[in-house]
Amino acid sequence: MAYEVAAPKYVRLAQTLQGRIEDGTYPPGSLVPSENQLVQAFGMSRPTVVRALELLKRDGWLESRQGFGTIVRGRPEVIERKSQRGRETLERAESTAAGRLIEVDQVPVPPRVASLLGVPKRTEVLVRRLLVEEDGEAVELTSSYFPAGLVEGTSLADLAPLPEGHRAHLEARKKIRFDHVTERVSARLPSREEAELLRLPEGEPVLSVLVVACDVSGQALQVTDVLLPADRQELEDTYRLD
Repeated sequence: MAYEVAAPKYVRLAQTLQGRIEDGTYPPGSLVPSENQLVQAFGMSRPTVVRALELLKRDGWLESRQGFGTIVRGRPEVIERKSQRGRETLERAESTAAGRLIEVDQVPVPPRVASLLGVPKRTEVLVRRLLVEEDGEAVELTSSYFPAGLVEGTSLADLAPLPEGHRAHLEARKKIRFDHVTERVSARLPSREEAELLRLPEGEPVLSVLVVACDVSGQALQVTDVLLPADRQELEDTYRLD
């Protein structure tokens, strides 16, 4: 039996504040109530309020201005970029991908994924892991994590590769809509299993692209960790200087 797990208090508070921004209660350019006011209004602790505000700042809904306080920016603009690995990951059909589906299982959620999905640590989530190969060489290891409530009524737990992308599958089965993606790029050392799958020598780093796919409210629907051998990647962008 699958159980619904309530999001942490700070996530629920952030969603409430975000809703007030969207409905015009807190219009762009206005000041957000102070931490003390939010503590009293919602009956939550100061650390919870601070975390909620930091989450909204991270996602672009709010910003801090020296001498003014916390200002409402409004709905973040989703910037179209030339390289959209997150979009590619969400829309790639497993059955036609250049690689193989190597794992479909319930696993303890990784700590950084837990905070993004808004589930407690050690909660079990579904992972679908795809190893992408080109000319017999492993070029990408993709691990997609889904909360239990989103898996029910879908084929995500099936061992067979999906004939469509995760986004299309979930939007059709769950009647939800993916709205925007946040990508976080970092370098790290792979685990022993990850290194073996990517056929990397000991000590060779990987580039991790953490793809967080959200609905219009900012709730994460899916988190995908895309691992790329660092020595085979090059990042390039061109932009104007204002």
